[in-house]
Amino acid sequence: MIKTNTTQDCFLMNQFISSCSALYCVDLASSTFTHMENPNAFVYNALIRGCGYCCYPDRALGFYIHMLRNNVRPNSYSFSSLIKACILLMDSAFGKAVHGHIWKYGYDCHVFVQTTLVEFYSTLGDVSGSRRVFDDMPERDVFAWTTMISALVRDGDMASAGNLFDEMPEKNIATWNAMIDGHAKLGNAESAEFLFNQMLARDTISWTTMMNCYSRNKRYMDVVRLFHDMIDKAMIPDEVTMSTVISACAHLGALDLGKEVHLYLMLHEFDVDEYIGSSLIDMYAKCGSIDRSLLVFYKLQNKNLFCWNSIIDGLATHGYAKEALRMFGAMESKRIRPNAVTFISILSACTHAGFVEEGQCRFMSMIKGYCITPQVEHYGCMVDLLSKAGLLEDALEMVRNMAVEPNSFIWGALLNGCKLHKNMEIAHIAVQNLKVLEPSNSGHYSLLVSMHAEVNRWSEVAKIRTAMKDLGVEKRSPGASWVEINKRVHVFAASDTYHPSYSQVHLLLAELDDQLRLAGYVPEPESIL
Repeated sequence: MIKTNTTQDCFLMNQFISSCSALYCVDLASSTFTHMENPNAFVYNALIRGCGYCCYPDRALGFYIHMLRNNVRPNSYSFSSLIKACILLMDSAFGKAVHGHIWKYGYDCHVFVQTTLVEFYSTLGDVSGSRRVFDDMPERDVFAWTTMISALVRDGDMASAGNLFDEMPEKNIATWNAMIDGHAKLGNAESAEFLFNQMLARDTISWTTMMNCYSRNKRYMDVVRLFHDMIDKAMIPDEVTMSTVISACAHLGALDLGKEVHLYLMLHEFDVDEYIGSSLIDMYAKCGSIDRSLLVFYKLQNKNLFCWNSIIDGLATHGYAKEALRMFGAMESKRIRPNAVTFISILSACTHAGFVEEGQCRFMSMIKGYCITPQVEHYGCMVDLLSKAGLLEDALEMVRNMAVEPNSFIWGALLNGCKLHKNMEIAHIAVQNLKVLEPSNSGHYSLLVSMHAEVNRWSEVAKIRTAMKDLGVEKRSPGASWVEINKRVHVFAASDTYHPSYSQVHLLLAELDDQLRLAGYVPEPESIL
């Protein structure tokens, strides 16, 4: 081009710069541009747009200044690319200067340019600035409405977003999705569900957003139900959808449902990458099938930190402490750096197996070797480890010297250790702190009652019972369990009489109770208390 002097042809240079940008060769585009004597606005636009596309927003602004110095008049395409460059730079001052130029050159009524300005102000956190631009627009298309509503949603102002949504003359799927996502992030599943059911047309993002909403609100059965509805309506899920459904199966402990989802992945030739792979590993481990979890892990071509964390946690949870530690060693040999989550699993494995010295060594390695600051979860594992081993004085000292404020889990772990090793003195210290942190939790009082009952201190039992009554402390959240039968999850709660098979279950439990009594079983006093 230089030899034939075609670098002076603005049309060819425009095409050349655009091609270079698409290939991320912005340096080649810039150097070729220097040979031009009279570039026009289209050439400058291609260069400004290319710099932004290749993540060189500062260069884009530099070429705009060059454009003005050469007395080349910018057009609407110039400004839309410039504003996007300002968004990448998060440069409020330059962005406002560009806004001034938009007025100066008469593009204050241009819908596309003004929509980009709405996005610019909202990205910088100035939603009121976005609203001013939006309200001043003489004409608005569906993208302008969607951009403004999305800005309000990101700001958490769902009331204003809802009002604007109702005013919107023509709604598109992206706007509906933005509203559903906004309600979901605020935990308002009912409003999200109401909007979802009103949609005449839905895309994959709509279904996935609603599933994420259910998942955030721990409505995991609804996630699975919605997935089946999506498939029945011939919608094609994406990787995010599948990860959400797999996670729901993990929380439900629904192995058969999880297998069904995994089969769907294979039949539809999904790429089981590190993210879906880590979800499958976690799901199988939480559903009690550690063998399948390992099978998925070893079949993965590429494994990231999430995959290693999932398998280490699965092994630790299933009581395979030595295997978890060996897996950690394999991870280190692959030069994959562990994070705070990895060490929670490692310390949990040591706690389950009673590896006190190993746990202490790993805890110090985390701090000194990997420069990871211990969080309350790490301290919780260590206190639990020491307490179960009978090192209650050491556990109490660790609690008192923690760099973070101990929570109820920390004191609860210490209290459980006290019950195990019958240490009333430290137990009272733990309970006093738990009373402050969780004054309405009956579990801590019940544990103390049980400890006194074991050593026949019935007067103390009576005192604690009276104190509980005076404070109005009672068990408000009944225990619950669930079981999966024929791909259906059945939930049972204490004192629950609403299950359709309640009568049959009650009769079976009564029969089992009679058989236990005939076999000579006598319940321990603390289990009755």
